[in-house]
Amino acid sequence: MRFRARLLTFLACAFMAPAASAQVPESVAPAGSTSVGLTVVELFTSQGCSSCPPADALLKTLIKRPEIMPLSLAVDYWDHLGWKDTLASPKNSARQKSYAKSLGTGNVYTPQVVVNGLWQAIGSNKADVEKAILKASQRVVVQPIALDAVSDNKRVTIQVGSAKDTVPATVWLAIVAPSVDVEIKRGENRGKALGYHNVMRDITPIGMWSGKPMKIELPLSAMMQNGDRCAVLLQADEGGRILAAVWMTP
Repeated sequence: MRFRARLLTFLACAFMAPAASAQVPESVAPAGSTSVGLTVVELFTSQGCSSCPPADALLKTLIKRPEIMPLSLAVDYWDHLGWKDTLASPKNSARQKSYAKSLGTGNVYTPQVVVNGLWQAIGSNKADVEKAILKASQRVVVQPIALDAVSDNKRVTIQVGSAKDTVPATVWLAIVAPSVDVEIKRGENRGKALGYHNVMRDITPIGMWSGKPMKIELPLSAMMQNGDRCAVLLQADEGGRILAAVWMTP
């Protein structure tokens, strides 16, 4: 019920236009940006955390690797330390808490990296982050799921392929700012000018996938700011494993 309420609110309020979701025939395969091999690396960070800048810098290096989707998620639970994070979102904090539950870590911290929803590491520890990425790349996928997201500058069209004997999953749409520079005036990082990359500005559930081919169409204008990118994630459960991920292509 909570998912349905969030989905209906998103479609009714954020877009102010009808959004259609319908199945497509088995014979119709997604085209364009179809990808099933991206490894999603989510960094939970904070401008108020003195341990985070090295992790932010490490995430930037991952952008050069085409097989990886690095995402920076600023959390808001350190805002009481003297500096309110200008990029933080309660959604990011809630997402990290879901991972804490599914991964069994019991708590949240920064900087933390979560890879494909299955492995976690200290975000500034390059060796541990690389180990988690390696585990993700070596994981055997019996039946990869095709995922495609394209835009014609008016609307987004997302297609998900079929898979047998799979678990239900949520289709998430993430709005990502490629680069944001921030001058920190108070708190643990006071006086620093820090750069953040692939900053997740928003992430919203837009559909439920049950293993059958599906197509989602959404208007574009209400979602994007100049320079933003869209990422689409297909993720099992809440805070579960990521089954597929793709960047939206124009």
